[in-house]
Amino acid sequence: MIHQILDSALMWLKSLHNPDTFASWLSTGGVWVVSGIIFAETGLLLGFFLPGDSLLITTGVLCNPLNPNHLDGLSIWMFQVILVIAVIIGDQCGYALGRKTGDLVYARKDGFLFKKKYVKNAHDFYEKYGIVAIIACKFVPIMRTFVPFIAGVARMPYRKYVLWDIVGGTVWITSLLWVGYYLGQTELANRLDKIIVLVVFVSVLPMGVGILKSILKSGAKGKIA
Repeated sequence: MIHQILDSALMWLKSLHNPDTFASWLSTGGVWVVSGIIFAETGLLLGFFLPGDSLLITTGVLCNPLNPNHLDGLSIWMFQVILVIAVIIGDQCGYALGRKTGDLVYARKDGFLFKKKYVKNAHDFYEKYGIVAIIACKFVPIMRTFVPFIAGVARMPYRKYVLWDIVGGTVWITSLLWVGYYLGQTELANRLDKIIVLVVFVSVLPMGVGILKSILKSGAKGKIA
C-alpha cells in the first residue's frame, strides 16, 4: 500500500515537470495558474516541489507567436508584470511567516513533505551569502522557498530585505521568461523536454555541490578524529 502511494506521488511529481502539463495549465488558466504556482513556490513552505524554472521557460516558449505550439491570448509582457508581482508578494509572505512562526517550525518534527534539513540548508545558505542569497536563491529550487522564510527568522531588516528581494525576483522572472521566449523561435523549442531536464540539473547543481562539500568535510573530520 505504501509502495503504491509512493509510486503515485513520484508519478505526480514527475508530471509537474512535463511540458505537456505546463501547456495544459496555460491553455486553461493562463497567467493566473502560473502566477499562483510562482506565489506558492516562494510564499508557502510546502511549495518547494513546484516547477518554477521549467514552468517559466515553457511559458516564454509558448508566448512566442513564431512557435508552432503558441497559445493564442498569451502575452509575454502580461506574464512579465504579473509574475514579478506574484513572486514579490510570495516572498513577503515567506518573510512574514518566518518572523512569526520561525521557532515553531524549527521545533516541528519531520514529515513526508517537510523536513528540517531544508530549513537548515537554507539558513546556512543565507548565513554564508547574506544579500547575495536573497538574489541567488531564486535560481535554486528549495532555496527560493526557504531563504525568504529564513530571512524572516533571522530578523533581517525588512527595508534591506525587500529591496534586494525585488531585484532577485525581477531578475529571475525576466531572465527565464525571456530565455524561453527566444528559444520558442528556434529548433531547440522542439526539444523542450530535454531543455527542462538541463535547466533542472543546472539549478540544483549548486545545492548538490554544497551537499558534496559537506559530506567530504564531515569525512575529513572523521578521519582526523
